[in-house]
Amino acid sequence: MPTQGYEDELSAEQAYVEGLYARLDAERARVKGRYTTALRGDGGNLLQRDDEVRALATEAKRLDVADNGLCFGRLDSLDGEHSYIGRIGLLDADNEYEPVLLDWRAPASRPFYVATAAHPENMRRRRQFHTRGRRVVDFTDEVLGRPGGTERGDAALLAAVNAPRGNGMRDIVATIQAEQDDIVRLDHPGVLVIEGGPGTGKTVVALHRVAYLLYTQRARMERHGVLVVGPNPAFLTHIGRVLPSLGESDVVFMTTGDLVPGRSVTAEDLPEAARIKGSLKFLDVLAAAVADRQQLPTEPVVIELADATVRIDAETAQWAREEARASGHAHNDARAVFTEVLTWALTERAISRIGRGWLSRSDRDAWEQLREDLIEELTEHAGFIAALDELWPILTPETLLAELYTSTARLQAARGDDVLLRAQGDAWTVSDVPLLDELVDLLGRDKPVDQGAEHERKEEAAYAAGVLDMMISREDLMDDEDHLLAQDMLYAEDLADRFVELDTRDLAERAAADRDWTYRHVVVDEAQELSEMDWRVLMRRCPDRSFTVVGDLAQRRSAAGATTWSAMMEPYVPGRWVYRSLSVNYRTPAEIMSVAAALLAEFAPSVLPPESVRSCGVAPWSKRVDSGELDSAIAEFVRDEAGREGTSIVIGPHGVPGTVPASETKGLEFDAVLVVEPERILAEGSRGAAELYVALTRATQRLGVLHHGPLPVALAELDEA
Repeated sequence: MPTQGYEDELSAEQAYVEGLYARLDAERARVKGRYTTALRGDGGNLLQRDDEVRALATEAKRLDVADNGLCFGRLDSLDGEHSYIGRIGLLDADNEYEPVLLDWRAPASRPFYVATAAHPENMRRRRQFHTRGRRVVDFTDEVLGRPGGTERGDAALLAAVNAPRGNGMRDIVATIQAEQDDIVRLDHPGVLVIEGGPGTGKTVVALHRVAYLLYTQRARMERHGVLVVGPNPAFLTHIGRVLPSLGESDVVFMTTGDLVPGRSVTAEDLPEAARIKGSLKFLDVLAAAVADRQQLPTEPVVIELADATVRIDAETAQWAREEARASGHAHNDARAVFTEVLTWALTERAISRIGRGWLSRSDRDAWEQLREDLIEELTEHAGFIAALDELWPILTPETLLAELYTSTARLQAARGDDVLLRAQGDAWTVSDVPLLDELVDLLGRDKPVDQGAEHERKEEAAYAAGVLDMMISREDLMDDEDHLLAQDMLYAEDLADRFVELDTRDLAERAAADRDWTYRHVVVDEAQELSEMDWRVLMRRCPDRSFTVVGDLAQRRSAAGATTWSAMMEPYVPGRWVYRSLSVNYRTPAEIMSVAAALLAEFAPSVLPPESVRSCGVAPWSKRVDSGELDSAIAEFVRDEAGREGTSIVIGPHGVPGTVPASETKGLEFDAVLVVEPERILAEGSRGAAELYVALTRATQRLGVLHHGPLPVALAELDEA
């Protein structure tokens, strides 16, 4: 039963937190007032006002999310000073802007996460609050520097990891542990690779690192934002609330299947096709496929002009092709060079035939006029245009890749493997996405589309010029020497811009829709699954090479994924990447982790399993059922879990009704997990063991196994239900 002293302290802490909320409410009202004023603002620099509106909107969001769990702890120093720790920082404007609440990312807050009894960091006590809304429900004290005390400093952590799971990942600002905090605050400008087994918190650590970087480097990062890449849409939904809950909204969430704007690809290749497409060696195949479309005629192409007949022969086309390739332009851009050389050669031949007997080289004006007439005729000549389209076609990434996959001849010409052949109209796969992205650079933009946009732009400018002329003609010049004329203030293009709709999308929306957008920082989760070609795309998206990479090589299932981190990192950031590991499992209880560890020892004996910090008191179980009993056994599990608080899932082999493949649960966590037919999961290809390992480590409380055939050896010790 709480003592009177405890109740008095609890009341005092409640009063202090109420004061913090009063300051938060006042600051929120001030920012929203400025935001409203900025929206209504008249005159002034439009760009500056737009920047101010965006900045105030971001600040308003930051203050809104801070309402939930504003203050979660207190530090007492050896000299008796108190420091309160929370989601954001608050200052006392009436007391020389003294901090009344420290942002969890501030350097002064670090002892809250790293102080221990052995290394107290000049602190006497750490107090952690348990809040509900704006009310402090209770608190836990840990006395630092005094070994053997009765306080439990891990009370808040254990309460968090034992709590039932909700629909999404929660932030851990109140329970960050020392080894996690070291990684969150690591000052490294290049690539940070964080490896950790199941339940070590590597994902949430990476997200908190983003929040920390945005806090310490906001001026550098905020205009370009952050990209977070995850393994599947369910995972992105699961983690999607963490950064917004920390006040950070300029973040784009994608899977590797989303990296080409306008596409959201989820289909997967068979392992061998994925391995081939994921290798950097496929760059040679793509280059050869493009070169194969730059053809020479097998027979001379006859072009009937009004006054002469000319031919495009293989020799002339080869000369044009060599000049176009030597230009260094992308394929679609180099067509202009190809066309220019052919046009010159054909007009020279036509002039020599048309002007034979009456036109000499000295008749420069007549010569040039004839050339201009011939060039104009060729520009609109259907036969010449058809020849260009045959010899040097305008290509899109989708067209080239689809025709490569569906033509044995084209695939052989590009020295591609026959395993890539597929039927016309088959869906794109996630392994195709980096190839489509690479082809954007190899091919260049689709020129007809770009030229159409430029034509529309010129029409808008011409219309605006007419409006401007009308404005000028109506100027009253009279005797006003200082009168500013319309043409003094505007060009036609400026006026045309007034008709263009302003882009009101926020940064995340604009970045996601723009293939050429570059980010200041990129987070890659389940990074062991990414291929060499995937990394090539991501490095292109972040020229600064600032990455937080999260993964576990033992969980790799992709045939094109990483076998070592150095193999993936060194080609792009030699000497600029560092490795950190997490060794403590905060999610998976010891009873369940011992089962998964037995499997890990079989397929990855050199990998040490993470050490669980807790037990759940419930032993994992197995049950053997006949094939006809499987559906009813699954239904019984679902029924039982529906009556309990928390979340549950049934994981099974691909194609089993009522189950979800392990690949779709990567990075997720559930209170209860039922694994169906583990023997079949294990038999699903070379990475079946990794799939089963993922399935076994999703549970935070309860794990059951249903099997039809014999249990895998690693699971033989499970209690039979």
